[in-house]
Amino acid sequence: MLTFEENLTISAMISAEQEEVALIRRIDPNSANGLVELWLKDVETTMLESIHEQMRLAWENYYKTTRINWVLSWPGQVVQSISCMAWTYETNLTNLLPTVLGKLNLIAVLLSGRIAIETNDLSNYLAKCVAQISELVYLVRTDLSSGERIAIEALIVLDVHDKDVVKYMLDEGVSSIAEFDWISQLRYYWKVNDENMEYVCVSMVVTDVKYGMEYLGNVPRLVVTPLTDRCYRTLMGALKLYLGGAPEGPAGTGKTETCKDLAKAVAKKCVVFNCSDGLDYKALGKFFKVCIFFRNIFIRFKF
Repeated sequence: MLTFEENLTISAMISAEQEEVALIRRIDPNSANGLVELWLKDVETTMLESIHEQMRLAWENYYKTTRINWVLSWPGQVVQSISCMAWTYETNLTNLLPTVLGKLNLIAVLLSGRIAIETNDLSNYLAKCVAQISELVYLVRTDLSSGERIAIEALIVLDVHDKDVVKYMLDEGVSSIAEFDWISQLRYYWKVNDENMEYVCVSMVVTDVKYGMEYLGNVPRLVVTPLTDRCYRTLMGALKLYLGGAPEGPAGTGKTETCKDLAKAVAKKCVVFNCSDGLDYKALGKFFKVCIFFRNIFIRFKF
């Protein structure tokens, strides 16, 4: 849903969970002369830019306040992604990061900080992970709105998995960030490309996927098991090779939900349709329209 002001300009987007995210600029549908395909395209572009700006601001403010206050100050999708990014960097760095951040900017700290894995500091960080989960568990028992509760519950799911990963690496004696036990985890990085454009990169083994910035709403997350991680690694490896995936297994084991949750992790739109009695010719025709649309684009290319 979109929020229309009295002058019919669009100022915000509202998810199915009634979470409202303001757009970085207002959109005037009247400027498109009644062509809905034009102003909807503008809505999509502004949505991507707005989520990118929310991610940037949330990352800049992550260490400037307590984590509890920070969690309640940003959209659920942004909280999940930036928390995973902070976990990625903090697993690499010692627990000195928050104390020196007031004197140095974040980039300088990340470049000058020691590697936690290679300095055997994972035991201290594991204790910090446990403490963060305890704070969230206490917070979720307080008087919260439904949207805040969904966001915190999803964050607890991610934090528990992150804690389990740190404990696993500690038990296995991981001593280098180049070891497979570390690079095989889903990691988030804030990067700058050759054109000096900032973006979020989601990495796993040798695959780097650009975070899609698609606004998915304040959605819950799937509990991650070792089998889920294996499925993620397989699908991410397939993406690296420009291939697809076809999960196979008994009904009700989580094949579809795993693919949907991976799409949430990289902020990509995931469309699910079942070949059942409910799939009539009208619904199938929508998919054919998309295929024909892209075919008309590709036939203009010369390879």
